[in-house]
Amino acid sequence: MELKMLTESMEDYLEMFYRIYSRQGYVRPIDLSAAIGVQPSSVTRMIQKLHEADFITYEKYRNISLTPVGLQYGQFLVWRDETLKEFLYLFGDQAGIEEQVEGIEHYLTPQTMCIFRNLLSFFKAHPQELEGFLAIRQGRAYPDGHELGLLRAWLFKHSQ
Repeated sequence: MELKMLTESMEDYLEMFYRIYSRQGYVRPIDLSAAIGVQPSSVTRMIQKLHEADFITYEKYRNISLTPVGLQYGQFLVWRDETLKEFLYLFGDQAGIEEQVEGIEHYLTPQTMCIFRNLLSFFKAHPQELEGFLAIRQGRAYPDGHELGLLRAWLFKHSQ
């Protein structure tokens, strides 16, 4: 089988596959349908795509397992999600974190994710530096009084 480029949707499914697989050692289509909140028919189509792309192994009426490549990518996708959430929480951004992470995670390279990881490590090791950074932020909130409600980012379901 030939590995194919993952779409955003494929990444979301593979991330959830990995989460479920890590927890219980196997994945059933019904588990995935419940976890993602989609119809079983949508899950079946994505299972077929991920199987054809060699990220999972699937036989009809059997449990689904991740291939070695699927495990590698799934682990990264979960790490990316958790790292971005931790990053935003660390810097005091509490509003709509789930939606914000979902909006940006698919567009960050592994190298950029390493920058986020390094910043997190630095500020955890040097909390006084984090305090200094947070002090700089006070009173300097962008958009500096401008109304920017037409930006797509403002569609997130959180209060400002």
